Amino acid sequence: MNRPARGGRPGAWSHPYLDAPGGVLALAHRGFSLDGLENSMAAFGAAVELGFRYVETDAHATSDGVAVALHDAALDRTTDSLGAVADLPWSLVRSARIGGVEPVPLLEDVLGTWPGLRVNVDVKAAAGAPAVARAIERTASHDRVCLASFSARRRRDTLALLSRPVATSAGRGEVAAFLLAARTRMPAGTARAVLRGADALQVPEDSGLLRVVDARTVAAAHRAGRQVHVWTVNEAPAIHRLLDLGVDGIVTDRADVLRDVLRARGRWAEPAA
Repeated sequence: MNRPARGGRPGAWSHPYLDAPGGVLALAHRGFSLDGLENSMAAFGAAVELGFRYVETDAHATSDGVAVALHDAALDRTTDSLGAVADLPWSLVRSARIGGVEPVPLLEDVLGTWPGLRVNVDVKAAAGAPAVARAIERTASHDRVCLASFSARRRRDTLALLSRPVATSAGRGEVAAFLLAARTRMPAGTARAVLRGADALQVPEDSGLLRVVDARTVAAAHRAGRQVHVWTVNEAPAIHRLLDLGVDGIVTDRADVLRDVLRARGRWAEPAA
């Protein structure tokens, strides 16, 4: 299914980011590394080498307003340094090494190094909104970015600072409201209304309390003109099951596995030679 969202042109999604070769957004989660080098330039480069056109990353801002591609609020877990990113200047964060070997990358470098790469950016803190917006503006990557956040307010604050729209993913509250509408007898337009600020739902298959992604979820999202991207799916049987349901995107730590599944199903578009 390829419905227009938010008034998009007939037969296509409303934003170029959403038009995936092969019809499936294959997103390498924090790049691709089997050695713990998540969110490093080496990991993003490895995903590109595999032929991925989409990567997912996270963003925080340093104390002097520089956007970095890092999942955690602190350097402690993934690098050889300590401290909250928001409390440290870029001059100190840049000396940290992911896994002891790879520098913490600027978000601007992730966006600018591969001009054709589409990047899903999860804004992790309110203070990061201006820095993320500056990185997008400086690289003119609006057509290649999907802005995500658990907080719809963070997403809106970042969008307000951009000169042109980017694709967007629903926040946690919007997802909950959509699921309620999709599973009850609320009017059909209600689901569309609660997602009016988002182009996609990016959700886990299962929340632990309920099944989030099933045939009803996918059908309701598509009726509302929104895509469904599922995270973080690493095993081939689960990928096949979700593709059979008609989801529009898969976020994975195992980019190699996802590529092989899509190839087997004839849904993988090989990069141009």
